[in-house]
Amino acid sequence: MLLNCDQPLPLLSHTDVPPRVTENFILTGYRFPNYRLRDCLLSAFRPTNETGNFWTHFLPIFIFAYYFVEVFGWDGAPDANAPFFYPMWNYFIGVFFLLMASSMAHLLNSMSLVVREVCFFVDYGTISAYTVGSSLAYYYYIHPRAGIVEKGDRNSSDLNLNHEQKGIITSFFNLFFDTYYMPCACIIAIICVLSCCNTRQRWREHRYIIRTLVFLLPFLFSSTPVFYRVLTRSPYSTTSSSFAASTTMPSFFYRHSLWLLVSALFNISKFPERLAPGCFDIWGHSHQWFHCCTFLSILDELHMIQAEVRAILLNPDFLLPPTKLSRLPGPTIASTYGLMLLLQTTIVSIILCFSWRANCIYGPQRDQLKKEHSMKHMKVT
Repeated sequence: MLLNCDQPLPLLSHTDVPPRVTENFILTGYRFPNYRLRDCLLSAFRPTNETGNFWTHFLPIFIFAYYFVEVFGWDGAPDANAPFFYPMWNYFIGVFFLLMASSMAHLLNSMSLVVREVCFFVDYGTISAYTVGSSLAYYYYIHPRAGIVEKGDRNSSDLNLNHEQKGIITSFFNLFFDTYYMPCACIIAIICVLSCCNTRQRWREHRYIIRTLVFLLPFLFSSTPVFYRVLTRSPYSTTSSSFAASTTMPSFFYRHSLWLLVSALFNISKFPERLAPGCFDIWGHSHQWFHCCTFLSILDELHMIQAEVRAILLNPDFLLPPTKLSRLPGPTIASTYGLMLLLQTTIVSIILCFSWRANCIYGPQRDQLKKEHSMKHMKVT
């Protein structure tokens, strides 16, 4: 008995675990939802059907951090704690918690059915928070003149005059970016959390399609500053080093979009395990490829944002925010960290609500599942 205490718990087939735990076309490698925390942590080093899901989002944390810190060593860059970098740090926080929550959700979800639900509620919440972190970076670095103005006599009134000459459409976009962009990004993020959490308690048959389509919405909305920049003339002089740095931005955005599209296809199609159920249970199933593609999209997004940051830093005619000449106040603690804190508080409230409902549904089943699993295991042995 003492020797068996340190033996890893056996992995099971899809017929030996509650239906709630099973995934389409994945037949083996399941952990029964009664693991202790220690068992869950050790399972990261065992070939289960969640091992690859864990590592494909845990290791990228370090890769992302390695590329992220590059920006602070560039010539002309202010201190890392300067207001100019507040949006970058919020973007980093969003990506970090997305990757960490995703990897931990796949590692710890076998503690119980209730814990499993909570893990993925948190996962959806961090994805939504990440979209707002991205929106902050887009708003302050890619948005046209978001708190960044030209030196000398070419102040904000001159910029407004240029906008008037460009017509009503441009004026509309400026009003949209300045006033409604970030509030709408937050509202969409909250809608995404509510919708995805609901797919765990209803709409189960179409849950993958719904989740994929729901998270397509914040991508399309958050990317509007990028669409604007791609479709309009660059704000930089064609002979400047800023223009050269900024020209790489569209290619990174196209790659970012491509990886997101491929990840969505993997998530919906369940390829390749759909073609050969049982052959990709441990390694190579669609969710692992989904994770790889989403991280590659994030990495290209980081390079896209950094290209715009470099263009701003290289432009001698721009004043970094905050500045009195700017139409917008530039990044502040309230407009970046404060906004993210308010959003996170709302998301946590939503997660607590759905977690309470999950506990009401699955909590009473906990002891019954353990008893049935013990009896089945005794019959086998």
